[in-house]
Amino acid sequence: MATRLSDVAARAGVSVKTVSNVINDYPHITAHTRAKVEAAIAALDYKPNVSARSLRKGRSDFIALAIPEMASPYFAELGAAISRAAKRRGITVLIDQTEGEAAAEKLVLDGMRGQLIDGIIFSPITTAPAKIGTAGTAKPLVLLGERPAGGTFDHVAVDSVQASYDATTHLISIGRRRIAAIGVGGGAGTGAVRRKGYRKALKAAGLPHDPALELAGTGYHRDDGAASMRELLALPGRPDAVFCFNDLLALGALRTLADVGLSVPGDVAVVGFDDIEDGRYHSPSLTTISPDKEWLARNAVDLLLERISGNGEAARRDLTVPYTLEIRETTAG
Repeated sequence: MATRLSDVAARAGVSVKTVSNVINDYPHITAHTRAKVEAAIAALDYKPNVSARSLRKGRSDFIALAIPEMASPYFAELGAAISRAAKRRGITVLIDQTEGEAAAEKLVLDGMRGQLIDGIIFSPITTAPAKIGTAGTAKPLVLLGERPAGGTFDHVAVDSVQASYDATTHLISIGRRRIAAIGVGGGAGTGAVRRKGYRKALKAAGLPHDPALELAGTGYHRDDGAASMRELLALPGRPDAVFCFNDLLALGALRTLADVGLSVPGDVAVVGFDDIEDGRYHSPSLTTISPDKEWLARNAVDLLLERISGNGEAARRDLTVPYTLEIRETTAG
C-alpha cells in the first residue's frame, strides 16, 4: 500500500496537520519539527497526492509558458529564467511550443490544457492584437513581446522602438552612415516595431532610409541573417553597418562577412538584439541590446500569480523591461 499522510505523522510523532503544513511549506514550523517530518517523509518514501491537494486548494500550482520555439536561444534563456522565478514561488512551469502557428496560438488563447494549469505566460507571433484583445480564455494570461492588446491581459515587454533607436544611434555615433537593417516586417510584430526605432534614429541624424538596405528575410535564424547579408553585399554600395533585429540574425550575418573576408567592425559594424550567450562568446563578441531577462521573468510570474489569486488590479498593466546596450567587439573593435 502507498504511504499515507497518517503514516508519516505517526513516524514523526506529530499530527497529520503538522505534516501537511510542512509539505505545503507553512512558514510557522520550527526547524526541529520540520526536520523530523522531512526525515519521516524520506524514510517512508512518501509521495504527496498532487491531484487531491489541487482539489483542496482549487489550484494546480502549474502554469504554462507558451513560446514560438524552444530551440531559440533567447526563448530557452527566458524559459529558464521564468522557471527559476516560478520555482521560488512554489510553482511548476509547463512549456508549450506554438511554432508561431495560428491554430496553436488560438489553442493557447482558448484555454490550453484545461484544468492542468492555473494560468499562462504567452509570447504570440502570428495572432493579431485585435484577436488577442477579444480572446475569451478563462485562464489568467500575461502577454510577452511586441503584441500588446486591449482587454484585461497584462503585458510585459521591452520598449523595442527606443531600444532599436539606441542601437542605430550607436552605429551612427561611431561614424557609420550607410546602415542596413535585417529582420524588418509589417503588421504589429517584432520587425515592424524595431524598424520604427531604426528609422527614427536615421531621421534624427539627418540620414535617409534606403529601402534597399531594409531586408525582411524569411525568418529570424542564423541562415536568414547569412542570406540577408549576402544580399546586402551584392548591392552597388554595400552598407558600412548592420542592425540585426535579433542576435541569431547577427550571428548569421557575421558568418557571411567572415566568409568574404570583410573585417568587423573595420569594414562593417554589426549590432544585434537579445544578448544571447552565443553572442557574448562569439569572436568577435556581439554588440547587442540586452533586455533584463531575470526582471522580465520575475515580473511576468508575479503578475500572473496575482491574477490567479484574484489579488491583481482590475485594470490591465503594461510593464516595460529594463535593457542596456552592451558594446562589444563588433562595433568597438
